[in-house]
Amino acid sequence: MESLFVPSLQPALKHPTILKKFDDLKSGEAFLLINDHDPIPLYYEMKAEKGEIFEWKKVEDGPEVWKVEIKKTAGETKPGQAVNEKKEEAQTDLFVLNVTLIEPRLKHPTIFKHFDALKEGEAFEILNDHDPKPLYYQLLGERGNIFTWSYIEQGPQWWRVQIKKNDLQNGETVGEIAAKDIRKAEVFKKYGIDFCCGGKKSLKQVCEEKGLDVEIVEAELENPTQPVSSANDYNRWQLDFLADYIYNQHHLYYYNELPVLKGLITKVTQHHGDNHPELKYMYSLFGQLVQELDTHFLREEKVVFPFIKALVQAKRSGSLEALNSQPSLTDPIRIMEVDHEAAGDILDEMQKLSNNYTPPADACNSYQFLYKKLKDLDEDLHQHIHLENNILFPKALKLDKELRS
Repeated sequence: MESLFVPSLQPALKHPTILKKFDDLKSGEAFLLINDHDPIPLYYEMKAEKGEIFEWKKVEDGPEVWKVEIKKTAGETKPGQAVNEKKEEAQTDLFVLNVTLIEPRLKHPTIFKHFDALKEGEAFEILNDHDPKPLYYQLLGERGNIFTWSYIEQGPQWWRVQIKKNDLQNGETVGEIAAKDIRKAEVFKKYGIDFCCGGKKSLKQVCEEKGLDVEIVEAELENPTQPVSSANDYNRWQLDFLADYIYNQHHLYYYNELPVLKGLITKVTQHHGDNHPELKYMYSLFGQLVQELDTHFLREEKVVFPFIKALVQAKRSGSLEALNSQPSLTDPIRIMEVDHEAAGDILDEMQKLSNNYTPPADACNSYQFLYKKLKDLDEDLHQHIHLENNILFPKALKLDKELRS
């Protein structure tokens, strides 16, 4: 059996040389790898790139020399074959993509390739050495809200995330259910079901994720007790009217409340931050939220809302001339949905940090008032996002497609 002494190779050539030597093997052949440290990273790289076509047998396991017999057990694997073979196995044994072993510029393209290869309802996992949350937003922006992102492990050394392509044929989404009857949103709130940012998941999928009995939730949805006002039947409103309502009801609310909230959170953090250090983190999160919302509202007011109004006017007038120079509404709305996700994540963190905005026993009046104001803002933003994600945006996209067909 031939041997390959790895320390004698230039660092940049080590793994490429080993992989080439493996590729040159015929089925059933092997070579002996000799190294001055445990070559386990190579094992994971070969698993990711070659799949289940080799055997890895340690002959000597340090402390000064490591020897591994690497044997080819099958023919060449085409790119993606290992993933497809793995996906045919039970969903409890998902393919795991070790992102740390992929060249930096190829990390996200490789993950996207695996995601695109999934069928509806299928999933894979990624393993990384830091939180891959930026990938989440990129995936949301480029593919839309058609996937579920579930943390299996969250640091401090390793992050493991299951990415699942949603089964779009699995019934109405929770967002669609809430949009048709706002009373049912109260049932979702009761069970902690996010029908705003996470509104494109089916009820069955959400219940599975949260460990809820779907039949119990469905029974309550069939008989919602919350009274509904015909004045707030948003589904019947014209899109331009709804866009103006969102601006007047939610954007102006934010602009009016922001100076009060900034003053309160600064004052309370200065006076109570030493005894309640969570306030300092809350102050930081609030700053992130403001930065996110300021940019988001500007985009809506300058781009998205005028675009939607132009669509409505085009339909009323029958003249599409004004739309000929306009691109599709799809990309702007995807950006809005990514913004909503980012704001929703910050709100979730603030809610957890404050125990659902519950002031501590020693809280002064300003402290209590701050938490009340933050809770009001949280509720207003969730209603705002619901109206856009589940009613305004889907209807506007439908109208845009209809006018351009």
